[in-house]
Amino acid sequence: MAEALLRAGARVTVTGRERSRAQAVASELGPAALGLGMDVRDEASVLAGVDQIYEQVGGVDMLVNNAGIGMRTVNPRFFTDPQPFWEVSASGFRAVFETKVTGSFLVARAVVPRMLAASGGRVVTISMNEQTMTRRGFVPYGPSGAAVEALARVMAADLAGSSVTANLLLPGGATATGMIPDQVPAGSRDALLDPAIMGPPIVWLACDEAKGVHDERIVATEFDAWLARRGAAPDAGAPS
Repeated sequence: MAEALLRAGARVTVTGRERSRAQAVASELGPAALGLGMDVRDEASVLAGVDQIYEQVGGVDMLVNNAGIGMRTVNPRFFTDPQPFWEVSASGFRAVFETKVTGSFLVARAVVPRMLAASGGRVVTISMNEQTMTRRGFVPYGPSGAAVEALARVMAADLAGSSVTANLLLPGGATATGMIPDQVPAGSRDALLDPAIMGPPIVWLACDEAKGVHDERIVATEFDAWLARRGAAPDAGAPS
């Protein structure tokens, strides 16, 4: 998503708990990217990070709520050996929930008031398939995803009629990211989606054509068909 937005002409800030890692990623992305250390579980870290973004970049037109750690932190073999919920540690459960749910809340809570004060902004929350939310062995990743989606829908309801839009975006299937364990069989790995599938919809959500689009749940694998039903073109333009 960051690469696609940069190619479309946006300036992008990527964040991570390790500042050096975020800066390394930003360096790979190019001069229009900023890498920033931010622990989304910690309110003080979030507020300091958002302040820094506004100071260095000048503002936030779009917030992409994509905070998350995967099932590998709870069960490294989750793909082949599902772990029942009663074997999940309390600390592992909290770590995933605090990152995905509390993190999405804290960052949106810090950014959206500034968007409202500036009379405009867009929030895109990254979600997952409903099957993943309830999949066997997927505590706490699935329930945390369901909570993130509910949070996004409530945010959209709270922002209805305002100058800030809020939408959901999800890949539409398992995606080939670092969250997938190395032990995944070759056949299953070949079926994973390329993360680049998220590029076109996130760029479209940043462009003029998406102005006023609110409380939509967009599935990347179905994006072209979704656009066709709306009568919009996939190459609607650069970010506004």
